[in-house]
Amino acid sequence: MVSCVVRYAPEDPFCLVESCQKAIEWILRSHAASGQPIRRAWSEVPYGEEELTRLEEELLPAMAALLERVGEIDRRLESSQPEAGQLVAGEPVAP
Repeated sequence: MVSCVVRYAPEDPFCLVESCQKAIEWILRSHAASGQPIRRAWSEVPYGEEELTRLEEELLPAMAALLERVGEIDRRLESSQPEAGQLVAGEPVAP
């Protein structure tokens, strides 16, 4: 997983996705515990049990899959980076 909730970087879109995922999880937990629907700004009809279930079963797994794939790409990128003190493009890395 991307894991940037602690060190949020506004210019990193994947940190935004992770932050949104955490917020959606919190909203779903809090509304499920209280049995309240989720109001939407654009509609008079709030999200009820069916819509909340769809968010849990469809949206959250898609966000988790995206973040897992980004994590895989990040790990591959990090493993291909030269270690400190090694040559980068023919030049020594400055201390």
